[in-house]
Amino acid sequence: MNQEIYETLCDICGAESVFVQEPMSRHTTFRTGGPADVLVTPKAEQISRILDVCRKAGQPWTVIGNGSNLLVGDGGIRGVVLEIGRQIAEIEIDGTSITAGAGAMLSSIASKAAQAALTGMEFASGIPGSLGGAVVMNAGAYGGEMKNILKEVTVLTPEGELQTLSVEELDLSYRHSIVPERGYLVIQAVLELQPGKPEEIQAIMDDLKEKRVSKQPLEYPSAGSTFKRPEGYFAGKLIQDAGLRGFQVGGAQVSEKHCGFVINRDHATSADICNLMDQVSGIVFKKFGVRLEPEVKKIGEF
Repeated sequence: MNQEIYETLCDICGAESVFVQEPMSRHTTFRTGGPADVLVTPKAEQISRILDVCRKAGQPWTVIGNGSNLLVGDGGIRGVVLEIGRQIAEIEIDGTSITAGAGAMLSSIASKAAQAALTGMEFASGIPGSLGGAVVMNAGAYGGEMKNILKEVTVLTPEGELQTLSVEELDLSYRHSIVPERGYLVIQAVLELQPGKPEEIQAIMDDLKEKRVSKQPLEYPSAGSTFKRPEGYFAGKLIQDAGLRGFQVGGAQVSEKHCGFVINRDHATSADICNLMDQVSGIVFKKFGVRLEPEVKKIGEF
């Protein structure tokens, strides 16, 4: 990364928003990953200019949110990483509609929805991700998913144009949307909820929180459910039945509390986690003939 590009990014975002050789372990919930050449935390109106700089300089770019579904290689990420976070996290409520920036945390949106007596987003209250990432992968939990509450999404196209897409145009299905396929970058989304009773909404959120705390290894760094749910099966049950509870590679471990989670048990590297995932997938396939696919997205150099 040359000095001219660095200075240009500082001119666009301010030097306080540009980080050189930034450890990605600070930006992922796995707490692993090597350095990004440059990481920027832009405001929405700065993104198009940053991408233009990257194009003209022939620099690759990578967009991340809260890093809650990412495994970044120990070699880090070349080029420019755009972290869509607190700079793009506004939340506005109008009647039953909520308009929020892509960097807004799902937990924050769900909390504001509850305060406004709006129901429908309780399922997302404990998901440790941002709205943008949730749209990209149609995040879901406890029987709810984003496609049930999304109305429309504003994206930046690869050509630098803003487009508003309806929920139907996003082609949402299990852990899928057209956003990554088209190279779109989520800027904001509009959610449509329903009127509810604050005490009932809070009761549901409290119940789901209790389920998470009691059943998930929240005390260790992880990326949530590590594998997608195979059709007709549960990944955690297959892993458990394969005798892999507590299975460990280096500092990475199949959680003893919930076998669907791979955790950073003890200063794991991304290579440890990747190796563990590969071994678990291979053993489950050998025993049950079911191929586990990662829900976690791998980026960077491994």
